[in-house]
Amino acid sequence: MHITKDLVAASATPLVLGILAEGESYGYAILKQVNELSGGHLEWTDGLLYPLLHRLERLGHVESTWQTPAEGRRRKYYRITDQGLKELAEQRRQWAAVVDTLRGVWNAGASLRPIPAPAWGVTG
Repeated sequence: MHITKDLVAASATPLVLGILAEGESYGYAILKQVNELSGGHLEWTDGLLYPLLHRLERLGHVESTWQTPAEGRRRKYYRITDQGLKELAEQRRQWAAVVDTLRGVWNAGASLRPIPAPAWGVTG
C-alpha cells in the first residue's frame, strides 16, 4: 500500500512526539520504530525525519544531546520537552476529531446524502 506524501507529512509530528513520549531516542531508531509500528507501510527517510526533528527542536518541543553509548558510536539523542508533551496532547485531540469524522463518513456509507450546491444566479 502506498501512503501519500500529504498523509505522511501530516502524521509525522504526532508520530515522532508520540515515540519520544515513550523515551529518548536517536534518528535511526525512530526511523526503524515508525517502520515497525506501521507494519512497513511508512518507510521514512533521513530527508523527512531530520528536518522534522530540527523544526521540533526550534519550536521547543524536543531537545537533543550528543551521547556515546556503550556500543561506542556517538549519536544525537532527542527527548520530548514539557512543551512537546502539551503539543502531543493537542495533536491527539485534533487527530481524534479527524479519525472520528472519517469513521462517521465511512460508517454512514450509502445513508450519507450530499448537500446540494446552491443555485447561483438562479432567481425564483
